[in-house]
Formats: sequence, structure tokens, C-alpha cells
Amino acid sequence: MFKKDPLQIIAFQSYGTNTHFYAGGRALEDESIDLESQKILHLAINAWKRFEADEIANVAIKIKLPNNTFIKAKTDNDGYFKIEENLVDLRALANEEGWVSFELSYDDVTIERKITNNNRFPGELLIPADQVEFGVASDIDDTILHTGVVSTLKWRVIYNSIFKNAKSRLPLEGAAEFYHLLHRGASGENANPIFYVSHSPWNLYRYLELFLKQNNFPKGPILLRSLGNFLRKKPEGEKPQKQKEILNLLKTYPELPFILIGDSGEHDPDIYIEIAELYPERIKAIYLRSVRHKKKILRVKGLLENYKSTPALLVENSEEAIEHARLNGFIA
Repeated sequence: MFKKDPLQIIAFQSYGTNTHFYAGGRALEDESIDLESQKILHLAINAWKRFEADEIANVAIKIKLPNNTFIKAKTDNDGYFKIEENLVDLRALANEEGWVSFELSYDDVTIERKITNNNRFPGELLIPADQVEFGVASDIDDTILHTGVVSTLKWRVIYNSIFKNAKSRLPLEGAAEFYHLLHRGASGENANPIFYVSHSPWNLYRYLELFLKQNNFPKGPILLRSLGNFLRKKPEGEKPQKQKEILNLLKTYPELPFILIGDSGEHDPDIYIEIAELYPERIKAIYLRSVRHKKKILRVKGLLENYKSTPALLVENSEEAIEHARLNGFIA
């Protein structure tokens, strides 16, 4: 009989408002994934563990807030949980950057297996301050992290995700500086929220979280999608998950304008333009990083030539985006 792995809870950094608490995550077996190992065998094993995760389905989860408020939820068949609750004055629990820390635990007396961390797992929720100037919704792949999404059969994406650890991946030059300037805003002292939105599956959450932290990007919620949605063919007419996430941000913060950042490699131009046409007064600018693919660049240039509602730029590097943002008063 094989010894069963202990249990853990991974909380995804989320976002909410002064009166709306939202948290998500997943209950899993703790496979002891080493995110920092650079040995080829370890990298392959860790990649397998990320995608072959043993979820803990239909189990009770409890959240404890700093003011000793408790919220309860239950995982679904894939071990995911989403908790939404209307509360009062959540911002009073936040730090100066707007982050509310909370604690998760298993809340099921029938569990007989070992639980790591003494059944205490950290979570965080971002509540932007009222005085922030704008929010930023940014893609990850080939926008701040070179992944090769335009490579044949996406082989570079597969190779990089399996055979490179998060600490060895390099960000695109100048990206972290640009995002910090946006985070600080025109005053240089703001805390404009940054939301990282990607088509990658939740299995890569901790991998991407470590990459952002290692390369000094501003802290922000990382919004991904389930592996099931990643693998299935999207029904005709259904909006991409990235588009749904950004629209939800606009709905959650109805008074907050946004800057959208992506690349020219896949569907970002189409998604962002469609969003900007729905909310022309709230999208301050669209920045699209140019990828090395002639046909895709020509297609995007054609889209932008006929689009005048919102400033939309195809940029070769971060310096071009920084210059435009500074001229338009977005950054100091």
C-alpha cells in the first residue's frame, strides 16, 4: 500500500471591493513540487505533478478573516472552490497597498489524512483604494514572459513550461519597470491595481506567481482558467475566458478606467478592441507588444488603422509604451 500524500490548499490571489469578498483556489494533495530545481529530470517530474494533480473533491473549506469573521464553502468535483460573500468594511482590514490577508483550512472532521501547515493556509484579496487612477489588465504570455505562443504547434510553450523553471525564465526587457510606473501612476505614489490575465491553466499558478515575484513585477491577482476549459474546444460564439475576466473587472469596479496590455501574437487585439468598443470612456489605452511573426503583425496593423475609439499602439519595446504613457499623463 502506497503512502498517501498530505493535503494542502492553494489560494489564488483574488480581488474584491469594500463590501464584496471573493476568493478562489484548489484543494490538492501536496506533491512537494520543487519550483526552483533546474535539473532536467526534476523539471519533467514537477511538470507532470502540476498537471496530474490529485484534487480533493467535495470537501468543506473554511476562511478566517483578520477580524475573526468566518466564511464557509465546499470544493467541487475537481477540487476547486469559489467563495463570494457580502461583508462590511473589508478595506479596514487591508494594508496600504489594498491587500487583505486571510487564512484557509479544511473544515471536515471526517478527514483522517495528514494536512500540511497545521491546516493553516494563507490567502490574499486585493481591494483597490478609492483614489486609484486606473487599473491595468495585462496578458502574461509573450507580453511580459517570452513563451513562443506563435511557434509551430506551440512547441516552445510546451518546452519552456516543462524544461525551464520559473526562476530561470527571463521577462521581456523593461516590462517590470513599465508595470511599476503604471502601478505608481501619475503621482508616483499611487497603488493602481495590476491584474495578470492569461489563457494558461490554473495548474501553472504557482509557477507564474514565482516568476512575477522573482522578476520584481508589481503584486497583483493572477487570473487563469481551469485545465478542462484549456483543453476543450470553445463552443461557437462563446467569449474567451480572458475576455470574460476583463469584463468582470470592469463590472466589479464600475468607476475605474483601465489600460489593457497584450501582444500581437494571438487574440489580444480582437479581445481588447471589442472590450474598448463596449466601454469607450473607460479604456484609456491599449498596448500590444509586437511579436516576431510577419503575418500576425500585418493583421494587427490593419485592425489598428481602422480603429480610432481608444489609443491603441503596436509597440516594439517597453520604452515606446513608457513614452506614450508618460505623454498621456498615465505615469510620472
